[in-house]
Amino acid sequence: MERTCLAIILAAGDSTRMKSSKSKVLHAVANRPMIAHVVDAVAKSDTSSVALVVGRDADDVAKAAQVGSVKIETYLQKERLGTGHAVLAARDAIARGYDDIIVTYGDVPLQTEGPLKAARQGLADGSDVVVIGFHTDKPTGYGRLLVKDGELIAIREEREATDAERAVNWCNSGLMAINGRKALDLLSRIGNANAKGEYYLTDLVEIARSVGGRVTAVDAPEIEMTGCNNRAELAMIERLWQERRRDEMMISGVTMIAPETVFLSYDTAIAQDALIEPNVVFGPGATIDSGAIIHAFSHIEGAHVSAGAIVGPFARLRPGADLAKGSKVGNFCEVKNGTIGEGAKVNHLTYIGDAKVGAGANIGAGTITCNYDGVNKHETLIGANTFIGSSSSLVAPVSIGDNAYVAAGSVITADVPADALALGRARQELKPGRASVLRARALAIKAAKKANA
Repeated sequence: MERTCLAIILAAGDSTRMKSSKSKVLHAVANRPMIAHVVDAVAKSDTSSVALVVGRDADDVAKAAQVGSVKIETYLQKERLGTGHAVLAARDAIARGYDDIIVTYGDVPLQTEGPLKAARQGLADGSDVVVIGFHTDKPTGYGRLLVKDGELIAIREEREATDAERAVNWCNSGLMAINGRKALDLLSRIGNANAKGEYYLTDLVEIARSVGGRVTAVDAPEIEMTGCNNRAELAMIERLWQERRRDEMMISGVTMIAPETVFLSYDTAIAQDALIEPNVVFGPGATIDSGAIIHAFSHIEGAHVSAGAIVGPFARLRPGADLAKGSKVGNFCEVKNGTIGEGAKVNHLTYIGDAKVGAGANIGAGTITCNYDGVNKHETLIGANTFIGSSSSLVAPVSIGDNAYVAAGSVITADVPADALALGRARQELKPGRASVLRARALAIKAAKKANA
């Protein structure tokens, strides 16, 4: 029979060290709130229910935690009296009777499902409490995990540790799993006879052992257990997340010429054999298909780039941009809510917004789809194999038929039928010798200003 599991996520801290107008768990890593990363990891550990313990910005934190189909209930911790007190804020959820209880933190966004599953397996194998630890070369400041004969006998805080215990480099992450059938009894035994008068979750180790329970520990990568308390640590976590995700992508077949300059979002999807040049930024919702090339200094968000398509350099794809197979959006071009058909080319200095560009079309340099009238957006339709001359303005709503030509410098305000040539510009006039007169006049004005200076 599958074991039931409740994850308790502690996210009620005041975030004072973050020096922010919002809870620290709302700060983003890879364009996603920290708390959402944690819920995602919990969901992947086969956890069916989440009890979210909140305090500051409770409604916003609860909203940010909504990930997928995970069932989340919020519990308000009105007083901050320690981690043990925080867990018991979810007493009603615990009382329903789960096989496993996981306790984790909303400010540890690099955690993955692996250690959580390992802790749950420890419970399945007979432990009553399983602590998740990590090995580090810099254990100073962390509680040490003291293990004897395969069992965890204590978590020793550094200020209380002997020299020998301080030499231990297996440290407490704060995350743990608890036998759900015994959880309320064990948690209710935590006291506050300490200098701060708080209830510490770590006391469960000795409490469980004192009543004959088995306590063990499992290991997690140090990086995954990194917590966030201030902006410097937030930047470090962002760096670690980016490095981990880039490595995963490159191992899966994505080429990154200078990976340290590429920035991904939590949901960026890049297929095998895509090429990403230096200094590319992916906002949320970007999908890059196999064989696509993203040239340097491009920004892509909410966009899809099909196989063999080329983007940039210095291009921007905004939400709704969809590039078909073999199409190109070149340097200093922007596409927003626009589809670029198969083989179509938008090569230079162009804005395509709220538009559909047909297959094989060629959009000349400096072309603009004038999609906004000051109040509403309007659509431009550009047919297959059309040629739009440089510096043309297509004033929406407007349609350019298949195989049509638009002369350079035109302002198009009416529909152009298929196979037609459209010219929308003033007729050129020539005035021989007039340039010399204008130049002489300008020079005289300049000389007069200089004389009067």
